[in-house]
Amino acid sequence: MEAYGDFAKVYDIFMDNCNYEDWAAYIRETLIKDGISDGLVLELGCGTGTMTELLSAAGYDMIGVDNSEEMLAEAMEKRIASGHDILYLLQDMQEFELYGTVRAVVSVCDSLNYIMEEEELRQVFSLVNNYLDPGGLFVFDMNTVYKYQELLGDTTIAENREEGSFIWENSFDPETGVNEYELALFLPREDGLYEKCEELHCQRAYPQEEICRLLAEAGLALVSVYDAYTLNPPAPDSGRLTFIAREKGKDREKQKNRETGE
Repeated sequence: MEAYGDFAKVYDIFMDNCNYEDWAAYIRETLIKDGISDGLVLELGCGTGTMTELLSAAGYDMIGVDNSEEMLAEAMEKRIASGHDILYLLQDMQEFELYGTVRAVVSVCDSLNYIMEEEELRQVFSLVNNYLDPGGLFVFDMNTVYKYQELLGDTTIAENREEGSFIWENSFDPETGVNEYELALFLPREDGLYEKCEELHCQRAYPQEEICRLLAEAGLALVSVYDAYTLNPPAPDSGRLTFIAREKGKDREKQKNRETGE
C-alpha cells in the first residue's frame, strides 16, 4: 500500500487541525532574527504545499521537495491559484539535489519522522548541510517518543465528513521505535457510493539526544530545541519538538569567490 496516494486528495481537509499559519509565523520570525528575510528557502516534505505557499507569501523564493507525485499535484493546483513562483521537485529527501545553495531549509508536520533508519536521517541532515549557504539555518519539527508511545500507540482514530471518512489504526513498537498507521479511506463517488482506499504509513520515533547527535555527525551545529513552535524548553510530555540548527564548515571566502566568479 502506497502512502499519500488517494489520501493526497483529502489531506488538507483532514489535516485542518494543524495551525500552519502560526507555524509559518514562527518560522518567519526565527529566520528574520537570523537575518534571513528573503532569498531561497527549501521545504523538505512539502506535501500539498500549504507551508510552501505561506512562506512564499512572506517573501521567500520557495523550493518544495516531496516524493509523492499525488501530493505535489495538489501543491501545483495551489500554485496556479496563488500565482506564486514556487519550484516543486519530485525527489526523495534522502537523495534530493539542488542547483545551488539556499539560505534556509525547513521541514514541518513530522515529515522527517518518515525517515526509518539512523543512517538515512544522518544522510538527510548531511544533504541539508551541503546545500545550505554558509551559516544558513535549518528549522524542522519531529514527533517525540512520548507522542508515539503515550498518545498515538495502539489507538484508533475515526472521522466522518461529507468529503469522506477515515479510520486510522495506530500501532507502536517500543523496541524499534516504529509507529505504523493503517489508514482506510472511504471517498464518495459520483454515483453516490463510497470507494474504499487503504494506505500504510510508517514513522519512527527518535529520542531528542539521538537527533542532536545525528545533526552533529552531519556537520550541523545545534542552535536550540524547543517545545514545538514555542520558546519553551522541551518537557517530558512534549508531543512535538522544533529543532534549529546551523550550517558550519563551509569556507565563506571561497563561497564568496565562487559567487563573484573570482
